Amino acid sequence: MTSFPSRPEAPLLRIMWGNAFLLSLLYLLVGVGVEVALRVYPSRFLQRLSLSLDSLPAKALELTGIMEPLREAYFSGRISEFGVRIVFGATTVAVIFVLALVVGTLMGAVRLFVARRAWRRAGGR
Repeated sequence: MTSFPSRPEAPLLRIMWGNAFLLSLLYLLVGVGVEVALRVYPSRFLQRLSLSLDSLPAKALELTGIMEPLREAYFSGRISEFGVRIVFGATTVAVIFVLALVVGTLMGAVRLFVARRAWRRAGGR
């Protein structure tokens, strides 16, 4: 009985989750560092950096229609600045995870397409 060589399994999903986790952790650490530095040493550069970091979750919340209720809750005092930061942080993590999964899936599909094409050219029909 002949055994077929097993196809090496690429843990693509595990790699995508790991990359997404590292990217979101890095983004959150930079955000926390900027906010702490802004409290200790307020400068125009740090204010701009903070706004640029907030633009990603703000755009995502705007696209989903959540930004306006969040804005109203903040200005009416129903949610604190810390609460807004938590919402922005969770949104950022979610956006990074979704982007990592989409890019990883697309790259996996391209890899599969190229591998199948090479297999067919080698006579594997």
